[in-house]
Amino acid sequence: MEILTKENGAASGDILIVEDSQTQAAQLQYILEKHGFPVSAAVNGREALALIAGKAPDLVISDIIMPEMDGFELCRRIKGSEKTRDIPVILLTSLSDPQDVIKGLACGADNFITKPYDEDYLLERIRHMREHWKVSLQGDNPKKMEISFAGQEYSITSESSRILDFLLSTYETAIRKNRELIRARDELNASNDQLEATIKELESFSYTVSHDLRSPLTNIHGCCQVLLGMWSERLDSDCLSFIQTIFDETQRMNQLISTLLNFSRVASSELKPVMVNLSDIANAIASGLRKGRPERPATFRIADGIIVNGDARLLMVVIENLIGNAWKYSGEKESSVIEFGTTLVGGRTACFVRDNGAGFDMAKSGKLFVPFQRLHDKTEFAGFGIGLATVQRIIQRHGGRIWAEGEPDKGATFYFTLQ
Repeated sequence: MEILTKENGAASGDILIVEDSQTQAAQLQYILEKHGFPVSAAVNGREALALIAGKAPDLVISDIIMPEMDGFELCRRIKGSEKTRDIPVILLTSLSDPQDVIKGLACGADNFITKPYDEDYLLERIRHMREHWKVSLQGDNPKKMEISFAGQEYSITSESSRILDFLLSTYETAIRKNRELIRARDELNASNDQLEATIKELESFSYTVSHDLRSPLTNIHGCCQVLLGMWSERLDSDCLSFIQTIFDETQRMNQLISTLLNFSRVASSELKPVMVNLSDIANAIASGLRKGRPERPATFRIADGIIVNGDARLLMVVIENLIGNAWKYSGEKESSVIEFGTTLVGGRTACFVRDNGAGFDMAKSGKLFVPFQRLHDKTEFAGFGIGLATVQRIIQRHGGRIWAEGEPDKGATFYFTLQ
């Protein structure tokens, strides 16, 4: 990087930094002093005016957003005094609002530099200001213009050459930002290509797991069935117990493989949004659970007419998991009470599934949606700890979020929103 010297138009005269952030002020001061600029600093506009009254700097670099007096007002006061109006002022801004440019012109600012700024660009702007400032002061007389922008009136008084320089610096900044956006877009596209390749690899892996791992499991499972069915009378009780254990574990492993495959498909399957009646889905699931355990006392309270836009197949997985969990974790109660409805949360409609079951400790809620993390011992409640992770992935793919509230032995409520 080039070191600026007096010969190439730089380090002669003070620069006043006006910045309320100590971190950003220190960073800017470090850059300038590294290149030989004498630097003074103020934390707000009032302090800056006091320093200027004592000793006028060669250049002022001021943040716009500051307490007590913002950068626009500071610039306006500098340019409004005969003693200080010839001091060039650079404003630091995010340039997120076009009105910043108009306000900068109206208050008499000479240049814009956007945050976060590139060090080389910052030094080039300072060099430009120092090289061309005295020439611009000898140009045409100031002219007053009245501008209407975004429903507000602005009065701009400055030399044509300085207005042009200001606007060109703004345009140059916009070009730089556009180049950064193009570069970010290209990097994002490259990342997307890499992600698509990874997804294809995962799909290939899923097929391998499904075919190559399930085949031997099926053979083991079949052999166990034959031994238990045809040879049970010839085997002693210990041998039969071992075979039964192998049979049960192959079934469990097969279920785990199915669960993992379903979890992986959630991320890669294409969404097909339609209008989905979640109330009908919830009622169907509740009916199936009652038929499976007709002797179990349970009350379902399902609100009517909950209709959303989303992928019907995936949203069915969401409701199956949430109501299925409510059914499972309220199984120890004398009578299960399971609700499905909607409520307003922060002005948005959220669906919820509530139960009066085992609940959970909110201190451990961070584990709820993490694959294979369980808040209850597997000897109490069966499962693999993958259901809620699958639900969260589906909700996120729909542009929504899911969260839960609970208390040990007092039930749990799961909320979710969709885009």
